Amino acid sequence: MYRTHDCGELRISNQGQKARLAGWVQRLRKLGGMTFIDLRDRYGITQLTIDEKAPKELVAIVETLGREFVIQAVGTVAERSSKNPKLPTGDIEILLEEIKILNASELPPFTIEDESDGGDELRMKYRYLDLRRAPLRRALELRHRMAHEVRKYMDSQRFLEIETPYLIKSTPEGARDFVVPSRIHTGEFYALPQSPQTFKQILMIAGYDRYFQIVRCFRDEDLRADRQPEFTQIDCEMSFVEQNDVLQVFEGLAKHLFKNILNLDFSDDFPRMSYSEAMNRYGCDKPDIRFDMKISEITNSVKGKGLDLFDSAEYVGAIVAENCAEYTRKQIDQLTEWVKRPQIGAKGLIYIKLAGNDVKSSIDKFYTPDELKTLATTVGAKGNDLILILAGTKKTTLPALSALRLEMGTRLGLRNEQLFKPLWIVDFPLFEYDEETQRYYAMHHPFTSPVAEDLPKLETNPAEVRANAYDFVINGVEIGGGSIRIHDAKIQRTMFKVLGFTPEEAEKQFGFIINAFRYGAPPHGGIAFGFDRWCAIFGGSDSIRDYIAFPKNNAGKDTMIDSPSTISKEQLDELGLRVSD
Repeated sequence: MYRTHDCGELRISNQGQKARLAGWVQRLRKLGGMTFIDLRDRYGITQLTIDEKAPKELVAIVETLGREFVIQAVGTVAERSSKNPKLPTGDIEILLEEIKILNASELPPFTIEDESDGGDELRMKYRYLDLRRAPLRRALELRHRMAHEVRKYMDSQRFLEIETPYLIKSTPEGARDFVVPSRIHTGEFYALPQSPQTFKQILMIAGYDRYFQIVRCFRDEDLRADRQPEFTQIDCEMSFVEQNDVLQVFEGLAKHLFKNILNLDFSDDFPRMSYSEAMNRYGCDKPDIRFDMKISEITNSVKGKGLDLFDSAEYVGAIVAENCAEYTRKQIDQLTEWVKRPQIGAKGLIYIKLAGNDVKSSIDKFYTPDELKTLATTVGAKGNDLILILAGTKKTTLPALSALRLEMGTRLGLRNEQLFKPLWIVDFPLFEYDEETQRYYAMHHPFTSPVAEDLPKLETNPAEVRANAYDFVINGVEIGGGSIRIHDAKIQRTMFKVLGFTPEEAEKQFGFIINAFRYGAPPHGGIAFGFDRWCAIFGGSDSIRDYIAFPKNNAGKDTMIDSPSTISKEQLDELGLRVSD
């Protein structure tokens, strides 16, 4: 037997017991004639103690130990004279009687501590060492518990967990596919699924009216902190439902996770906000509603005073930072430079300070104090507030105001990680128009149903058609999205027509699901949640990487196994592929 207890298990109640532990040497400390060894495993840390009076053979082994050696230790549980309240095992230690080196270790390239001295790339290269650190262990334990609770809730709601294929057909909509060449069918390719969308709809047609899957998905897209080329979804679909049915069931899932993972109760229904309100008041379709600071459009209120920045602008918008009138010129200059960065793209920043009855502004050459006070009233500003204004095209200015709002929320400490404000965004546009290709694209996917009252506009005025779609947002992060699906073959064909598919192209790409619609497709809808994102936000992190055991870096590479990599000429020939020089 390698161990009788793990390294996080022993307490003062075990005093006097013999214990056998196994794990990794976290650190060694020598104080006078005593040597202390912190022994670590997945469950915690236990202190081993040996003094100079111990048998020479035992002392000799201890003197050869180094960090990350794998050892087995036997001894008696004793009360520590100098307790460590930061450790669950901090009241006890093991008085060493036997020790065995199971495997020696080279000196690690970085310290295996909560706060490591290794940079991101170094820790990614040695991910197996990084995973020994407690923050990553806690992140993966959180992920495990969340997956367990998801399955418990979904089972209680009579959902079946059904696996769908990983080798599927490539489709032209959405992000780029990862493709897999077929050896047997030379010149033909599988695609890895961006989602199981068509398969879960076919399951509804097959009569499996409540499906879910915690499933790996793949998208060949540019990477950010909240994106990976391979990621995990909680994928769900239901039959004989309307939008409200779907939202109620999955609001229940969210409340179940909040309660069972974070011990937070949400008795009220989550708020629902239209896409247009989210864009106009928050500048984005995933608003952070932990704080107010809504955007006010003031375009018509500021024009005609000779200020070209405003007079030539399609859109002028403002936010109010409460009690920030004391911001210095240096602070405002820093904000100005911040919004002018390429990532934000604003041309400049206008400010109005309300210091008591006084008004100070960067545009007071163009506006009288009374006009500025009237403008302040329009945007809901009060004494001691700071108004920040951006101008330009609506398409660029609203996202810039959204970014500025979030930055001010962060600087003012309004984005509390311990506070959670979930909401639903509804009534999205069904289509997006791309000027470059001169065609419409589905904002979600081509199987999303139009809102019923907008159906007459589907061919005549697609831009005004709303989608029967919904997104789930927590603290400014899109956690999930879904829709009621098209279940009528005629409407589906019209949808493909608006998207620019000829009947032949639609049949080639989606014939299997169009054909399935002919055999009694029920009304159905569903949703998919970004499981990695949900784990990260529950863990208080902006990045999903620590919640994935083996993630890719910003370049989409796994530096631990050196992937992607080249393959041999023999493999290429067998697949009928050539790589240009």
